[in-house]
Amino acid sequence: MKKNQIELSFLFAFLLAVIISFCGFEGECKTISDKVLRLHVLAASDSEKEQQLKLRVRDSVLTSAQAILAEETQKDTAQRKLANNLDTLRAAAEEEIKKNGYSYPVTVELGKTDFPTRTYDNVTLPAGQYNAVRVIIGSGEGKNWWCVMFPPLCLPAAKKQTDLSDVLNPDELELTQSDPKYEVRFWIVEKLEKLKEKIG
Repeated sequence: MKKNQIELSFLFAFLLAVIISFCGFEGECKTISDKVLRLHVLAASDSEKEQQLKLRVRDSVLTSAQAILAEETQKDTAQRKLANNLDTLRAAAEEEIKKNGYSYPVTVELGKTDFPTRTYDNVTLPAGQYNAVRVIIGSGEGKNWWCVMFPPLCLPAAKKQTDLSDVLNPDELELTQSDPKYEVRFWIVEKLEKLKEKIG
């Protein structure tokens, strides 16, 4: 076998190994998104006052969600409880908006939402489609805020706190630990997700 053929064989084997490895990585990212429930709050605009309003609405919704999800340890049950109480969350948001002198309409919905890779404190969640409660203030054209509702990383402390380690396996948990070695792979997953959006 000629030298060029040997080099091409090694290159092909290397590329095949990289593709197989990345497919496994993308699969692990997908299982993380299946186990996590997120909150997404969108402000009416980027003005300082409306960004502050967004944070107050966030706090009000989180307090309301804590009462709904008290000691909940299963994502499916947590999601079902929230789906049955969207009116309660919307009422909490509307009350906070009115209390601050605004009259914006509020939309609260629960469904699949596309997220880019995001880091929250020391937790990095890969890009992908996540189930999320979306709170849209007015036209929702301002900067948004997100966190993890289940496990309750951003809910007020509960008596029995469910943690990421309770719902993710060790390999999945490692991916969320803001490790620079995953940054390039997260970037590739994010680009693939955007490409899927355009195609689909």
